[in-house]
Amino acid sequence: MDASFKDHFSGHARAYATHRPVYPPALADWLAAIAPARHAAWDCGCGSGQLTVLLAEYFEQVTGTDASQEQVNNAMPHPRVEYRTAPAENSRLPAASFDLIVAAQAAHWFDMPRFNAEAQRVARPGAAVVLVAYELQHIAPIIDAVILAFYGGALEDYWPPERRHIENGYATLEFPFAPIPAPQIEIALDWTCEELLAYVDTWSATRRLEKARGRRDFEQFAGALRGVWGDPAVLRTVRWPLAIRAGRAPG
Repeated sequence: MDASFKDHFSGHARAYATHRPVYPPALADWLAAIAPARHAAWDCGCGSGQLTVLLAEYFEQVTGTDASQEQVNNAMPHPRVEYRTAPAENSRLPAASFDLIVAAQAAHWFDMPRFNAEAQRVARPGAAVVLVAYELQHIAPIIDAVILAFYGGALEDYWPPERRHIENGYATLEFPFAPIPAPQIEIALDWTCEELLAYVDTWSATRRLEKARGRRDFEQFAGALRGVWGDPAVLRTVRWPLAIRAGRAPG
């Protein structure tokens, strides 16, 4: 395992695979449209394959890599997807092999200068290189307020510093590729209160808080959220705007 890999998710990889939101088909459709060909795509930092399997509907072959073996072990199977355990900065993939390189909800953990060099190495001429992140979700003002109070209250000291890159939409990450304009795309899922709580329980800060202080803070948050949600069986639309930085490799 790469010494620079900061592993926040292997300990709950199964929960991550079950409770993290899936990406909309519109994202995969746009990613395929900006690729110069559809032979091969690399999903770097693929986690449990939430985006990887969508890309397989467009590309002949998709490779998903993650530095966490546990994430790879829990990844969604697909006949056109090959998963490998490898860090973003040293994929051990063949040079000049990919029409699309994408990192979804992962680039803030990378050593970006090393990743950029690796992306340029494995990219075919003119390949699309894309960073995607989902921002904090929106549901309804009264519910959002409860989540924000937990996010910036009990969790404040437990967020890894890399979280700031999500909050600023990856704007300050080193990214030396010729810019490609990105559309406005969001994830939108209808969830119950318990599904949302299961998702919040996968946050890296939630798990660090639990390790430091136990479950009390999370359970207090859960009680407050249930109180404003109403009927626990009610489905509410949860929206995550996507932050996207896209560029084109040389050639």
